Amino acid sequence: MTTIQSGFSKTCAGGALLALCLTSTSPAGDVVPLSGAAPDIVSNTWLNSPPKTIAGLRGKVVLVEFWTFECWNCHNVEPYIKQWHARYGDVGLEVITVHAPEFDRERDPANVRAYLDKAGIKYAVAIDNDFSNWNRYRNRFWPTLYLIDKQGMLRYSKIGEGDYAGTEQRIQSLLREGG
Repeated sequence: MTTIQSGFSKTCAGGALLALCLTSTSPAGDVVPLSGAAPDIVSNTWLNSPPKTIAGLRGKVVLVEFWTFECWNCHNVEPYIKQWHARYGDVGLEVITVHAPEFDRERDPANVRAYLDKAGIKYAVAIDNDFSNWNRYRNRFWPTLYLIDKQGMLRYSKIGEGDYAGTEQRIQSLLREGG
């Protein structure tokens, strides 16, 4: 069974709005959570990596992060992404970050590259200037993390900062699963 969690309780302020970010509305008006097979990440511009596909990453756990380089919340999550990449990259974790710009200056891949160099980011970055990946994932916030299991299924999501230990436990659990 696939479980998608937003990382927010139903009782927190703004919880209803935040819950909607991972859902869509069916023709009947019902809320349908984003689940099942993970959408591919498609970009004409990849930094630090050749293009990657979810199908090509079968057998690995994939962490996908939606971010932008001028987002302070994204900066606060960044050290954890780096740690997980360093700690679990050799045992089956693949990190792909999707850079979806908020401001015009963030649309220039050269500016993104300069930030990656300054911040020491070594994992794959897909440029998403047209928000096609953002829309495929029904994403609404920076930063948002998604974990995809070894079979390419969405298993977890986390909006915003916090619960780093919980996210790391999920990574560990998915790495232990057969694939």
